[in-house]
Amino acid sequence: MAGTILLDLVGGVALLLWGLHMVHSGIVRAFGSDLRRFLGLALRNRVFAFGAGLLVTALLQSSTATGLMTASFVTTGVLGLAPALAVMLGANVGTTLIVQVLSFNVAALAPILFLVGVTAFKRGKQTRTRDLGRVAIGVGLMVLSLHILLDTLAPAEEAPAVRTLLGALTAEPMLCLLMATALAWAAHSSVAVVLLVMSLAYSSFITPVAALALILGANVGSAINPLIEGSRGDNPASRRLPLGNLLNRLIGCALVLPFLQPIATALARLEPNPSRMAADFHTAFNLALALLFILPLNAVAALLTRWLPERPRAADPAAPLYLDEGALATPSVALACAARETLHIGDLVATMLRQTMTALMTDDRRLVGEISRMDDAVDKLDEAVKLYVTKLTRESLSERDGRRAMEIISFSINLEHVGDIIDKNLMEVAQKKIKRQIVFSKEGAQELEAFHQEVCDNLKLAVGVFMSGDLTTARQLLTEKATLRAAEFTAAENHLARLREGRNESIESSSLHLDILRDLKRIHSHICSVAYPVLERAGELQPSRLKDAESAQ
Repeated sequence: MAGTILLDLVGGVALLLWGLHMVHSGIVRAFGSDLRRFLGLALRNRVFAFGAGLLVTALLQSSTATGLMTASFVTTGVLGLAPALAVMLGANVGTTLIVQVLSFNVAALAPILFLVGVTAFKRGKQTRTRDLGRVAIGVGLMVLSLHILLDTLAPAEEAPAVRTLLGALTAEPMLCLLMATALAWAAHSSVAVVLLVMSLAYSSFITPVAALALILGANVGSAINPLIEGSRGDNPASRRLPLGNLLNRLIGCALVLPFLQPIATALARLEPNPSRMAADFHTAFNLALALLFILPLNAVAALLTRWLPERPRAADPAAPLYLDEGALATPSVALACAARETLHIGDLVATMLRQTMTALMTDDRRLVGEISRMDDAVDKLDEAVKLYVTKLTRESLSERDGRRAMEIISFSINLEHVGDIIDKNLMEVAQKKIKRQIVFSKEGAQELEAFHQEVCDNLKLAVGVFMSGDLTTARQLLTEKATLRAAEFTAAENHLARLREGRNESIESSSLHLDILRDLKRIHSHICSVAYPVLERAGELQPSRLKDAESAQ
């Protein structure tokens, strides 16, 4: 009988974990990008950060996912460590809210949740509706799993072997803490372990003191996984946030563990129901930690920074800076990492483009070689971004995230093409100019520099469109494309006029001059391509520039 009970217990826990997974994946697909953007805005203030961490984690049902989102802001240096630690304090409280809800008798809601969830998932016309259906099914599975756990433990009261085994395992609070830590680490979830403890406490298989010790262990165990996942990166700074979160839980356990007996006695007077008592202690423990650490967060952040100083960045310009492998489990975070790395490529290409005109006008051989080496770095970074996003798309993505993934790959490819045009074409022109000692006419040089500056300015616009998806800026970018086309025609006409005048500088530099205009225009076309997805979503693109047959006739 003990073996059957244990097997049913493991099955119930597995169903609970799958329900948690469905809730998390459904929320991430429906609101992942919005939650990340909201979290980024709230990180400016520690009180708002605490509230944001609580809200986001209450929706995601995963403090690990919230930690990954927050760590992406901290590791890239966008925001400070202290507000990020405040987010994690809120996240720890947020994970207790679903436990509070499920501590009541909500078994009757399971069929309703399944009905609503399946209907939304099967019949929903919008992707977000189907994702919310997945969330409803996940919550229903969690409610059902709790019902299964309680039904499994009910007949076990007549099995002395099971009661003796659990009594021996939970006799020592420290042993309970370590055991629950291991379970929460293996399950990647404190919620599942806490709900299991509540079921055991309700069936009187464990004492109130053992239940509270197991709750402490569940809190510690859920803080270990983010630290392990954060250690995959080369930068020690990426481990500051998860280490700080683990430290505050360890300190809380050290302070509470010696007083579990009086705490259990006091809570039993307030809440006789052992299951509700365990849920209340779980919430109270995390609220107390938040109150204890919210004020000295700056000191904690300074201590963590001293323990884990940021390593100097590698001298290799081809090394990716933001592609965090640990973020692949959370698509919205991974896409933000890929977008940030694409911006890194954009920075290199912008530097190449700026220095191109300097190399052309000053005949600097050293600068020509440096620009070529930068193109090698751009090629490697482009491959890294494409490989990273490809790994991500192996998992199912929401329609919105899938579209963003394609936009990132497309912009990265276009930036790589720009680098190739600079290296293979414009730098070849520069080498010919140096070798033949060709000089541009004063007017020709001014026209090329003005044309080049317009391309550089529009690269900044393109980066803005890539990051914001702003429709007005996308329209402006395509308007600039038409303007540049007219500017190229004017510059070519002016050059031909100087040729007709028989000016020596214009005659000698004619082919180079026209090649530079042509290549800068090609670069501009690749830059402007980032506007097309934005305009297409808004329905502002025509299928073709060609007039239809009837209109032509």
